[in-house]
Parts: sequence; structure tokens; C-alpha cells
Amino acid sequence: GSLSVCSAMDGSVGSTTNDVLVGLDAATEEEYSSLSKLLQQFIDISTIDKAWTFKPNSGSQAMFSISQPNFLANKKRRSILSSHISKESDGSISFQWAPFPIEITGASVMVPSPSGSKLLVVRNSESESPTQFEIWGPSQVEKEIPVPQSTHGSVYSDGWFEGISWSSDETHIAYVAEEPAPCKPTFSGLGYKKGSSTDKDCGSWKGQGDWEEDWGETYAGKRQPALFVININSGEARAVEGIEKSLSVGQVVWTPSAKGLHQYLVFVGWPSHTRKLGIKYCYNRPCSLYAVRAPFHEPEGNAPLLSNTTEAVSLLNLTQSISSAFFPRFSPDGKFLVFFSAKSSVDSGAHSATDSLHRMEWPTDGKPTPAQIVDVVPVVMSADNGCFPGLYCSSILPKPWLSDGRTMIIPSYWHSTQAILSVEVLSGKVSRISPSNSSFSWNVLTLDGDNIIAVCSSPVDVPQIKYGNLDREVSSSAGWSWLDVPSPISRCSEKVRSLLSSLQFNIMEIPVRDVSENLTKGGSKPFEAIVVSSKSKKHDVCDPLIVLLHGGPHSVSLTSFSKSIAFLSSIGYSLLIVNYRGSLGFGEEALQSLPGKVGSQDVNDVLTAIDHAIDMGLADPSKITVLGGSHGGFLTTHLIGQAPDKFVAAAVRNPVCNLALMVGTSDIPDWCYVETFGSVGKSSFTEAPTVEHLSLFHNKSPILHLSKVKTPILFLLGAKDLRVPVSNGLQYARALKEKGVDVKVIVFPNDVHGIESPQSDFESFLNIGVWFKKYCK
Repeated sequence: GSLSVCSAMDGSVGSTTNDVLVGLDAATEEEYSSLSKLLQQFIDISTIDKAWTFKPNSGSQAMFSISQPNFLANKKRRSILSSHISKESDGSISFQWAPFPIEITGASVMVPSPSGSKLLVVRNSESESPTQFEIWGPSQVEKEIPVPQSTHGSVYSDGWFEGISWSSDETHIAYVAEEPAPCKPTFSGLGYKKGSSTDKDCGSWKGQGDWEEDWGETYAGKRQPALFVININSGEARAVEGIEKSLSVGQVVWTPSAKGLHQYLVFVGWPSHTRKLGIKYCYNRPCSLYAVRAPFHEPEGNAPLLSNTTEAVSLLNLTQSISSAFFPRFSPDGKFLVFFSAKSSVDSGAHSATDSLHRMEWPTDGKPTPAQIVDVVPVVMSADNGCFPGLYCSSILPKPWLSDGRTMIIPSYWHSTQAILSVEVLSGKVSRISPSNSSFSWNVLTLDGDNIIAVCSSPVDVPQIKYGNLDREVSSSAGWSWLDVPSPISRCSEKVRSLLSSLQFNIMEIPVRDVSENLTKGGSKPFEAIVVSSKSKKHDVCDPLIVLLHGGPHSVSLTSFSKSIAFLSSIGYSLLIVNYRGSLGFGEEALQSLPGKVGSQDVNDVLTAIDHAIDMGLADPSKITVLGGSHGGFLTTHLIGQAPDKFVAAAVRNPVCNLALMVGTSDIPDWCYVETFGSVGKSSFTEAPTVEHLSLFHNKSPILHLSKVKTPILFLLGAKDLRVPVSNGLQYARALKEKGVDVKVIVFPNDVHGIESPQSDFESFLNIGVWFKKYCK
């Protein structure tokens, strides 16, 4: 078939005939071919990314942004599907869907205006061309504003620095974009050319100029997110003045407007004085909320006062007393500002930890002043069984408020699931409003008045849209009823549907083995694993088991649907997905029990979970494989070294194999210190590790146990990974090859840490499936 091209060119010794893929015998190639057809059917299922609601006169309109991979272009294909929501008199809800989704091409981000009458579409330029801002009305583009590279580079649209905010009168938009690149020296055949010219001159070339730090993994080349405001009527874009260069900005929102007064912006600022450490997935970077005056907006009727102009543009830090503040949201009445904080992450050095929620009064005259910060939801150290384990919130709606103006609806991790919470921000009362008996994972897409459009899924159930109705008579979380919304979005093939219907999942509690004296209460509580298995067991014969390990280590595997993981469970494997202690969603004490003990406590938790599964008859000890990425790859390579007889095969994606190598090459060297040394790691971090440090890094690393490894292992590596550079996996793979272990390495030349581009993700999981089948015969 089409697989033969690459092998015929290769003529390698391993292949008997020229038309077999290198290293595959005919039977394996058959497997490769049939698994790839099935994986394609899983990966083709659409994903719902975002939703918006709009209110015409009867019922409301909803717009869903959906994506599916476009393999040939190796990009996500994004489209919009609209639906009309009508509420019947008997209380039922019906969604009338548009016949087809409409593909959106070239748009980086779309943001409806507050009234819903306009839509901003931003198109970031590929090369030197300007960034395009388009303002759409109900039937056409009403305004198109090109902003040249000399004003700013591309607009940030990835959810971390991203902030796009319409002013309340819909005449101005504040946003975050890359500040213009500094001029580079120009050279020609005659040497340096004075006076930099922008025009393309064939007789000269551009030098590089000074190297500048960027924000690391997924931000290659993005150095300085800065704040801009565009005036829609005049088409002019201006940089916001008064923000010092050492601040990178994000998440901007307009302050509530006060008549006859200057307008202000509130944004998150991340200071960076010497080194920008990687920020993706890292909440341990200190940040504050700042207020600054918006350009363009002059108070009506009077000329700007000259006496206090300097004072007026000065920047105000609103949250000096707290080490982290992000996701700012004003209450609908403008009386207070609420924000999240990752102070437990910043203060401990753990890259992610339990969040807290805070509020401050906002002055009615609209002039920002630092106010007292009130704790709304504090960090939960350790929760009793079934109780709220703390806030773990990785995203929040632009408008998370119910109509009472004080209740926020937010998604948060709750052990191995994601739940929807309501938080009353004056009293601090937290309620879990997604069904408490559901082990599915729930996420909020958008609010429709006082109703919630949500999505829920499980490892064996494709995402389903739910409509949450609040019964005002019942004040508790029991007052929420959840209606199923039939939708065309997550349709899957007949084959996929029947495979999924033969599977089941449950969440298993695993008691900690060998509880030591020095463990906290939360650190000695049971942890969890998600088990996915076939509903029909054939005569006491267990399917082979894949142990799946998340990275981080402070992240969590949720019970939400994953196309690639559902594929693995559909080709004849049971899954044991372990949320070892240190995972998010279980309280702060459990999370903080891990730093300083990586390579031992986490490894033992995984071995405990495997033994637990064997004891319960869920696994055959002779057919266990293990798969993990990043810190999950660190655990995988530790496990095959520390328990060399336990696993028949292993696979890793961008694994941490040698901390002593990683500390000098990663965008987050401080992570190596915190996870290796524990609480003292934050203060002992240095860019110049001592011999003693390097020795301890080596002793905590999988490479220490290399001589014992005999498990066949597949490496999937992204060549552009800045987090765990490709050298880490390659060094370990070469060392294993040197001692004769069965090793296969696939390097994806254009992928970063996540290996998420459609083609690479596809090839990764296809190879994992085939690799495990080979050794589980």
C-alpha cells in the first residue's frame, strides 16, 4: 500500500522485501494498516472548543466553535455551528441546529461585543503583512482595520496572555499583542548600512541583533506581550502608555465606565527582570493586577487637566499584598473586582497547585485605588471525604455571572473529574452544581441567562451537550436540573459507537502503602485511578493492561473523553490511569507531599495502584505495559528501571530521563530544583548548579537505574520541545540501545512538548498501539 514508499528508498537490512515498512513484518504491517483506519475514525470526531449565546426576541441563539483535525494541512480545521434555542411552555428546551457548520479560515480569535450586535475577528499575519481587525455586523463586514508591524506584531490568542475586551459603548477594543520587533542591523557587500530601511533590498541582508529571552515552551519568539487599544471609528491603534518594559501583560478588561471620567484598564502583569522562565502550564510565576488609564478616552466636556497628567497615566499595582493574581472579572454592577490567585504555587515553587479566589471593592467614582483584598475561597489544605477539595481552575468564562450579580459559575477539578461549581462571591459559599453522583467530567461552555450550556463526557462516552436549569425555589445545588441536548457535533461512526458501548469505566480509590510519620493528613489519604475495561470478561482472562501516567507532576488525568485514549481501550486493552499523590484536585497537602520525593513516592504510588488492580482481578501480571509523557515519561522510565520484570513494553512522549541534563537545557530549570529538593528547592535554584546539585539530580533520575532496564520501549520526541529538550530522550534511548534493549525512536521535527499537531498525534498513537500489540501477544 501507500506505506511502501519510505521503505523502498531505505533498503534497510531489517526488511525482507522492499515493500514492507522498515522494521515491520507482514503481519505487523497488516495490523498497522487496520489500526490506522480505526484511529482515523476516532480522531475525526469533532471537539467543541467554545460557545457564545445571543438574545434575539424569542429564545436565544447559540454559536459553537468546533474543531477537527485537517490531516493533509496538519492543522486544526475550525468551524462554527449555530443553533436556535427555544424554551417551550412545559419547561422543555429544544435546540434547532443549522444544517451545516461553516468553516472559519485564517481567524486567530473571535470575540462578540457586549450587546452581541458586533463580532470582532482578528487575523494574525503570517509574515511581514499587517494584522487584520474585522468588525462584523449581522450581515457583513462593517469595518476592516489593518495594523502594520511597526505598531505591533501578532495578537496573543492562546488563553494565557490573551486578553481582548470591548469597551461598554463598543467603540474601543483593548487587546494584547507582541510589541514591535527592535530594528536589526542591515549589511550589504560594502559592510554595515546606516539608517535601517524597511524595503526589501536585494543587495543587503538583515543581521540578527541582540538575542532576547522569550517566554519558553509554545512561546518561541514571543518576547513581550504589550497592551494596545484600537478605536473602531477612526481605525487607529495605540500602545497603552505608562507600562514599564519589564512587565509582560495579559488578560486585559475594561473597568466599569463612570460618566465623565477617564476610562481605565485592568490587566495581569508578569515581571521579568533577568530571565524569563517558561510560563506555559506554570502558575508559579509571580503576577499582579494593574490598573492603567486607557488612551483615546477623554472625559466629556472639559479639556484634559494639565496639572496632573503625569499622575494620571501612572501604573497602579492593585494586588501588592499577594504574590499572584489573574483572571480579573468585574461584577455586573461594577461594585467589586474578583480574581483568582495561584499564591500557593508561587510561594511553594510547585508549577501548579491549589487556587484561591479573592475580591476587592471597586470605587464608585471609577478612579482605581488599591483596596483591601478579601479571601472568598481560600486554599483547601485537606478535605474530608466527599467535601470540596479546593479550587483548580484552568479557565473561566469572560462573563461567568448569574443574574443575581454575585454568583459565579466556574469549572474546577474535583479529584479525578471536572465539576461545575457555583461560588457566591460575597459569602464565599461553594456548591457543586453538576450532578454529584456523576463520575463524568463536566465543563461550562457558556451561560444562557441564568441557564448553563455545558458539556459532559467520560473515557467511554463522547461529549454530550447539557442544558442546566436553575429552579429558583430550591436554593441548594439540588436546584439544578440537567437536560440532554441532542447535537450533531460529537457524532461518531457506527464502528466507534459499538466499540465504546462495549466498554465501562470507574474510579478506584487506592490506599497509600507504608504511610510514614512525617506525612500530612492530606498526604496520607487514598489517591485515585481511573479504570477503563471491557464489559464482558472472557473466562477469567484479563485483557492486557496499559498503565497511563500524566505529566506535570502537578496536573491530573480526568474522566473526560480523549480520542486517542478511547482508541487504545477499543483495541483490546484495559487502562489504569493513575492520579498519584501530587496530582491536582485532591487538596494542597496531598499535592505538596510530592516535591522532593519524585522518583520514589510517585513511583511507589503507581506500583501500589498496579498491585491493587492485580489483586482485584483487573489485570494479568504477565501483560502489563506503561505509557507516559513528560513527568509521566519520567515515571515510566523509572518504573522499567526500578521494577524491571513488571512490564512487557513501555512508551514515552518527551520524557524526563536525566534531570542533570535537563536543568541546563530546559526553559524551566527551577522545576528541577523544586521537584528534586522539595520546599528548599525554590531558594536553592541557580542557573549554575553545583557538583552536589548535579549529583543529586542524577540520583533522582531514571538514568540511575538504566543498567537494570530490559523492557522494550518506544520514544516519541518533539524536536522543538523547549520544556524537556529532545536531548533528554535521545541520551536515554541511545544508552539503552548500547546495552541491547529493544528501542524504537520517532522524532517529530516540527513538534513542541505536547506533540499535538494532527499528523504527529496520529502517528504517535498508531505506533503506541502497534508497539504494545507486538509485546502483548
